[in-house]
Amino acid sequence: MFTVETRTRVRNELLDAARADPRITSAAITGSAALDAEDEWSDIDLAFAIGAPDALSDVVSDWTSRMYESQHALDHLDVTAGKWLYRVFLLPDTLQVDLAFAPADEFRALAPSFKLVFGETNAAHHAAPRPARDLIGWGWLYALHARSSLARKKHWQAEYMISGLRDTALALACVRHELPTAHARGVDALPEPVVARFDEALVRRIEAGELDRSVTAALRIFLDEVRHVDPQLALRLQTLLTT
Repeated sequence: MFTVETRTRVRNELLDAARADPRITSAAITGSAALDAEDEWSDIDLAFAIGAPDALSDVVSDWTSRMYESQHALDHLDVTAGKWLYRVFLLPDTLQVDLAFAPADEFRALAPSFKLVFGETNAAHHAAPRPARDLIGWGWLYALHARSSLARKKHWQAEYMISGLRDTALALACVRHELPTAHARGVDALPEPVVARFDEALVRRIEAGELDRSVTAALRIFLDEVRHVDPQLALRLQTLLTT
């Protein structure tokens, strides 16, 4: 397990290297460190602006080599969003390092967790929270597939769909309480009476009776959350999904 001191050292080394790379025109700390909210489990999140758009692939390639050679990375994965590339590295001490690369004309704060270290940034554009209506659509989709999986006796697939239904209901509860929905970041801040209801929607054994019980509980909680958004839609979904 990495230490706070190791994390600080690695972040400083990467920022020093960014300052020395003429292709990188700006850099920012993102994530919890930008909000002074780090704990001992926090990872490293950095974002870099690339001055010449046609240099981006070379910069990413060179920095990937740097991470494997100087930081001894074990593996990495990519996440893309628009013109941004997020390359996520795993280091041997389990430290996760997220390096985001974007053309300079796209470099901006996409969330409040953005602290410019050097260079310039464009006007902030914070992503809108996930709409409750989108979550409702995913919820009834999971409910339908849970039902068909159970009918086909595909019990592990049913468990997957029931968990998706439960997690969607949790996200709706987060929307209702103005908490983050992505990656369950707001779930542990939900009021205890709200989150306690979800315990009964957990699948505890992979068998038909238990799956029936948990999907019934998950669907009930999901419909309760939909009622806070659109009572008439909740009534229509209840008629459709519980018959």
